[in-house]
Order: sequence, then C-alpha cells, then structure tokens
Amino acid sequence: MPHEPHVVSAIVRRRLAVQRLTSAPLDSAADVVRLLLGVQSQERDHALWSLAMRTRGATFASVRDELDSGAFVRTHILRQTWHFVPAQDLRWLQRLTSPRVEPKELAYVRKYVPAERDLDRALHLLGEAVAGDNPLTRKEIGQVFGSGGLPGSGPAVGHLLLVAELRNLVCGGPIRGKEHTYGLVDELVPPAPERTRDEALAELATRFFTGHGPAALKDLTRWATLTVADAKRAVAAAGDALEQLDVDGTPHWFGPAAVAPEAATRREDALLFPVYDEAVLTYPTVGFTPVDRAPVLPGLEQWWGWLVVDAARVGLWKRTVHRDRVTVETRLAPRLGRGHLARIDAAVARLGAFHSLPAVHLTA
Repeated sequence: MPHEPHVVSAIVRRRLAVQRLTSAPLDSAADVVRLLLGVQSQERDHALWSLAMRTRGATFASVRDELDSGAFVRTHILRQTWHFVPAQDLRWLQRLTSPRVEPKELAYVRKYVPAERDLDRALHLLGEAVAGDNPLTRKEIGQVFGSGGLPGSGPAVGHLLLVAELRNLVCGGPIRGKEHTYGLVDELVPPAPERTRDEALAELATRFFTGHGPAALKDLTRWATLTVADAKRAVAAAGDALEQLDVDGTPHWFGPAAVAPEAATRREDALLFPVYDEAVLTYPTVGFTPVDRAPVLPGLEQWWGWLVVDAARVGLWKRTVHRDRVTVETRLAPRLGRGHLARIDAAVARLGAFHSLPAVHLTA
C-alpha cells in the first residue's frame, strides 16, 4: 500500500532539516561527516559537493583540504563501497560492521588470490610499503604486489586493498593530484577508546537515526550491513537517545535533539543531489515523491542526479566541470513555475561558486 503523500512529505521535510539542507548550515565538511557518521563517496568529487551542500559556503578546494588534513577519511566501510567517515570513529565502526562485509569481499579476492597465505603476504607487503608516513596510490601498490609475485594490476589490486581497509590496516590518505592514496590507519588516525559491542551498536543507532532520521529499521540494516537482530539490539541499546514515530504502521526513529522541520531557514534554493547522496540512497521505502511527470531515466544513467524543490523531485541534473566554467544540464518536469525555475538557477549558481567558476545552466 502506498504511503499517504502528506505523510511522506512530512518525513522528507524533517530529514532535509536534520541533514542541514534546509536548516542552519554547518561550519565545515567535517561537521557534516560527524553528523551523518558515514557519507557514501563512491564518486569522490561528487561526494565533496554533497558535503558542501550542508555547510556554510564551503568550496571544492576547502572541502578537499579538510579531507587531506585527515579531519575525516575516505575508505571502504559499512558496505563494499567508499565512504567518508570521521577519523575518530573509523576503528570502532569498522570493527562493528566489517565482519559481515568482509566475507562478501573475500568471495571476489579468492578469484585472484586463492590461498590464505598469499592474502596474508599481500597485507604484509602493503603494510611495509606504506609504513613511515608513506601513502601510495593504487598503481604504486600494484607495483609492490607485482614485485612480490602477486597480481599487480586490474581488479585484484582493488579487492586486496578493500580487505586491508576492512581490517583497519589502511585507509585513504591525502589526494595526490587527482589520485587517491592509501596509508596506515595507525599513522593517519589518532588512537580512540575501545568500545564493547553493545556500546558500538548503541552509538551506531544513535548517530545514524540522529543524522538520517526519521528512518526505519530496514534503512539501518541496509546502510550498515546489519542483521535485523543486531539492528533491533542497536535501537534497544540506544534507549532514550531515540524517539519513535509510526509511518503507516512501520516504526521510524529519530534523534529528539535533532533540528525540527519547522527550523527550515534555507528555502530559496533547489537541491542538486549527486547520484549517491545520503538523502537519496538511504531510504528504499519512503523517499522523495516526484511531481507530476517529473522525468525519470531508465536505470541509472551515469551522473544524472535528482533535482528537488520543496521536498518533491522535479527533475534531473548533470554537471560537467570545464577549465573556465561549470555546465549544468537539467531535465525538468513540464510547467514548473517561475519561482521553481528561479530557485533552480540559484542552486546552479551555488554549484558554480563551489567550484569557484561561473555556471552555465542548460535545459533539455
């Protein structure tokens, strides 16, 4: 049974405020990552825009500087994909969630490195190569593996690195040019107190629902690769840190201290969501409702994201960064009013400011 439109709108508006997309922006990209705990960053430069959308005037250069400084790190965590995660939360979050992620990844690794001893040797070689504050690119690490008689190119290198990340051996280091680097967790990430499993589950549930709520148990299990039993245990362990509301009989949780939807203070701009934005992918059942005849692309045509105004999906957008400008193409629902179009133009201009370039808006 479909959810009532007014219920969906209320839920989505609350989420937008909680994630600081319509309420008071946060001061830094690191603040955003702390709020959300994990931010999918499969496409790094698009994810930098996701962070900037929730901040007070951050630019591509300033967000990248924060990443390079180690204020937050980029690594494979929560699922078999990249995420930004606060440096201080990396160890406990990886220890809690990787036991369910790693077996899925090992199924790929065994295609290239069947023997456990060879996997152990790869991790040893990797640790030695990047030790001494010596972050390396994937290509450079491949050369290390190849010199050691292991696969040194192609998917094998990526899968070996992913296991090393899940085991808290390496994580993302400073970007070199446009290349991602890998360094030792023990050198890049400050020590943090140990947590018991129940403490970690309570922290996970509290942080997820405070930064993403209202959200359902199904949203948490997908986001953190948890079993339903562990997700329920996490919510129970969070206790009074969370409050519950029902959406057509399905419990949703949120942090009572989070920003309320009535605190919306940024209504002038549309929202240009990248494909993998946390506000888009986190909620498989209750998400943005399209306005009448909003365009939808078959499948996931690369890099076309959702364009949202007033909590409704009104179109699609795609950006191309040139040396002297940013071009933003949009495909919009028919008969949008002048107010909508002006807010979309304002969002396009904000994206240009993020890249410190003029923006050109092209409509299909």
